[in-house]
Amino acid sequence: MSTRTEAQQAEKRIAIIGLGYVGLPLAIAFGKQYDVLGFDINTSRVDELSEGKDRTQEANLEELKQVITLKKDPQRNIGLGFSSDCEDLSKYNIFIVTVPTPIDQFKSPDLRPLIKASEMIGSVLKKGDVVIYESTVYPGCTEEDCVPVLERVSGLSFNRDFFAGYSPERINPGDKINTLTKIKKVTSGSTSEIATVVDDLYRSIIDAGTHKAPSIKVAEASKAIENAQRDVNISFVNELALIFDRIGIDTNDVIEAAGTKWNFLKYKPGLVGGHCIGVDPYYLAHKAQALGYHPQVILSGRRVNDNMGSFVANKVVKLMIEKEHKIKGARALIMGVTFKENCPDVRNTRVVDIYHELVQFGLVVDVFDPWADATEVKEEYNVDILNQLDKSILYDAIVVAVSHDEFLTYDFQTIKRNNGVIFDTKGCLDRALVDGRL
Repeated sequence: MSTRTEAQQAEKRIAIIGLGYVGLPLAIAFGKQYDVLGFDINTSRVDELSEGKDRTQEANLEELKQVITLKKDPQRNIGLGFSSDCEDLSKYNIFIVTVPTPIDQFKSPDLRPLIKASEMIGSVLKKGDVVIYESTVYPGCTEEDCVPVLERVSGLSFNRDFFAGYSPERINPGDKINTLTKIKKVTSGSTSEIATVVDDLYRSIIDAGTHKAPSIKVAEASKAIENAQRDVNISFVNELALIFDRIGIDTNDVIEAAGTKWNFLKYKPGLVGGHCIGVDPYYLAHKAQALGYHPQVILSGRRVNDNMGSFVANKVVKLMIEKEHKIKGARALIMGVTFKENCPDVRNTRVVDIYHELVQFGLVVDVFDPWADATEVKEEYNVDILNQLDKSILYDAIVVAVSHDEFLTYDFQTIKRNNGVIFDTKGCLDRALVDGRL
């Protein structure tokens, strides 16, 4: 990691737009060397962070408090402050956009957060400013969708008055080992000179180094295929799970046997959620379709993965019928609702698919997750969850949907009826404990 002189630090004033799982770690890292403003339209989020707290649990709280303290030192030109007032953005000359890029109900890209962020930046944009996007998009989005908004609102000309860059985020929520500074960063810029400026900026905080892509479109595409590749690989083993279930053999046994060959990729079947893998392939597919090509592999993989929640629920009900349970009115417990283990992130979780399918069968379903925020789950999915279990309630079916550490050693006999069913979607429990697994 290169060192920065005080003059270099002072000339770069950075505003991070969006303070979620991506923006906050970035703001903290830059705040150690630069004057940084963390901006979010959510005032409660700004208030929380200003007090040195983080509900996402992505931030190192000690580092967060350190950069907040640096900002308050009038003798220093570095540190991190927070705001939800867009007028405060006018003091900064580098804007890094980390807002969400979701899909809508038709599985098409929803660029509204990105466009609104661009409009806001455009209202304060000055000559010489640089706008860097980190939000995952399809190739061409930065220059074809975002830059025109910046030009229209600011009245400035692209690549003459202001410039753009793209550096795709590679945050892995809940991962305390592969953190921001330890993952190589892809960078790019709208001109060769700006590409070097953007690359130097990230190189100053990324210990793992950077990779300067030849264009913004290449950098955008690199992010899109990272997640599409993983999605397709998981869809392959999920399809194998559907086949092997009919054959009557265990998918994990097959994978372990095949994995004895050195070049076999040991992906595991499961639910595919989260803000990236279950969403980004639709962005790439959208761009392909706009150009007249209908992608086969990407969309078929998405269909397989999107149906896994329904498969799990149907399998659980079949296992209950085998044990002569009356299905209507039976009690079921889903353990875990976040999209991955040991993480509070519930974005695009596919666990809710299991919940809705079991409810349609007539089961009374409880969802238990000590990591998830009950208010957030209610607002996002209209599902009530438990953060603690009532041990007086016995369940006819238990679905372990997320492999939180707390669940790996849980005594399921205390909450399961004698002939109850346990289904392990993650293959994380002792096989002797479960009736079925993916």
